Amino acid sequence: MVLKNASILVIDDDTDVLTAVKLLLKPEAAEVLTEKNPENIRSILTRKSYDCILLDMNFTASIHTGNEGLYWLRKIRELRPDASVIMITAYGDIDLAVRSLKEGASDFVVKPWHNEKLIASIRETLRKKETGATAASYTYTRDSVIGKELLGESEAMKDIFHKIDKIAPTDANILILGENGTGKDLIAKAIHQKSLRAAQPFVKVDVGALTESLFESELFGHRKGAFTDAREDRMGRFEAADKGTLFLDEIGNISLQQQAKLLSVLQNRQVTRLGSNQPVPVDIRLICATNLPIQELANENRFRKDLVYRINTVEITVPPLRKRGEDIILLAKHFAQVYAEKYLKPQVRFDHSAMEKLRRYHFPGNVRELQYTIERALIMSDQDTLGSEDLIFSPLESAPLLSAEPDELRLSTLEKNTILKVIEKHNGNITKAAKELGLTRTALYRRISKYDI
Repeated sequence: MVLKNASILVIDDDTDVLTAVKLLLKPEAAEVLTEKNPENIRSILTRKSYDCILLDMNFTASIHTGNEGLYWLRKIRELRPDASVIMITAYGDIDLAVRSLKEGASDFVVKPWHNEKLIASIRETLRKKETGATAASYTYTRDSVIGKELLGESEAMKDIFHKIDKIAPTDANILILGENGTGKDLIAKAIHQKSLRAAQPFVKVDVGALTESLFESELFGHRKGAFTDAREDRMGRFEAADKGTLFLDEIGNISLQQQAKLLSVLQNRQVTRLGSNQPVPVDIRLICATNLPIQELANENRFRKDLVYRINTVEITVPPLRKRGEDIILLAKHFAQVYAEKYLKPQVRFDHSAMEKLRRYHFPGNVRELQYTIERALIMSDQDTLGSEDLIFSPLESAPLLSAEPDELRLSTLEKNTILKVIEKHNGNITKAAKELGLTRTALYRRISKYDI
C-alpha cells in the first residue's frame, strides 16, 4: 500500500504534537485522524480500522504506571489484531519502546523526530503490512549502518543492523554482549556514527586493562600533584567524551570497588578529578561491552546489579562468527581486498577448497581470527588464487597432534606452551605475538599472568 492511499490515526495527549503530525501527513496520506484522549480508542476502532496508528508511549490521564503506551497497545491489539502500530517515545522510554516491538508494535520513533524519518517509518510499516514482512526479513546493505568493516547478510546481523538504526538516535545506554573478536567495538562506533552525537567525540577505554591505581585517573582525570607522577592537570576520558559517546570495553572485568566509583559518576553525571574537590558535569552517551554472558553479570559476587541496570537500557548480543553462515565468505573476501590493497598485491579469489575450509572451521577467535588468517594468506601467497593450504588458522586454536604426553594434552598446558612459542618466535614482542595468536594485547597479558609466564 502506498502512503497516499493510507488512513492514519494519531493518538497523543500533546496538542502540539498532534498539530505537527497532521500538518506533516495531511499532504501525504488519504486521511489523518488525531485523538488526544486514549480512552476514545475503543469507540474509534469499533467504527473503523486504520492502515497505520501512531501511538504515544505516555499519557497524563487514566493510567499512571509509566508504561501507558504498552497498555494501550495491548488494547489496540485486542480490538484490531492486524493493526500496524508505530510507537512515539521519548529518550527516557526507549526500553519500553523496545518491549513494545515484542508485544506487536511495528516500529517506534523517538521525539524529537526528523520528518523524513517519520514518513519513512510509516511507508515501511505499510509495506510490511502489505507483504507480511517481519523485522527479520529486512534487507540491509553496507550503507544502512555506517562503517565499511561492519558487514553481514545473515539474519542475525540484519537484526543487529535494525536495532542500531532504532536505538542510535536515542541517548539510551547500550550494553553489547559477545565473544572476543566478534566486532563489538565496530557496533559501538556504528551506534555513535548514526547518533545525534556523531559530530562529537567517540572515546574508547579498555577498562579491563586499567589497574586500580590508574582507573580513577584515566577515567576521571587528575590535578597536578595529586600523586607522584601527576606533573600537570589532566582531563579524564569522561570529560574528553563530553557531548559525545564514551565506550567502555571489557566492562565485565572491573573490580567491585571500581564499579562503585563508576556507578556514582553515572548517577550524578559529574566527575571529580583526583586531587580536586570541584565536580565537573559531563554529558555523555554510554556504551559498554563485555564477553561475559549476561547471567554472569547478574552475579552480585562479581558485578553490582544496580550497575548492570544502569548500563543496560538496551542490550545487543553479537553472534559468534560460526553462527553467521555465509557471512564468513563475505568477510573473507572483504579482508582479501583490504590486504591486497595494503600490500600492493593483485586482487585474489578463493578456490572451492578454500571456501569449504572456511565454512567448516569453527572460528573460536571469531572475526578477528578470520581477519588475521586472511592477512597471513595474502602476505605468504604469490598466487592470485588462494587454496585451502594457504589458510593457516591460529595455532592457539588448532588441535594438537595426538603424540604428546597425557599431561601435555591438557588444554591449559597446550595454551601455555603455544603462547610461549609464539612469544619466543617474536623475541618477546607482545603486540606481534598477540596479533599472530588472534588475541588483543590485553587478553594476551591476562593469559601471561594466568600462567605466570
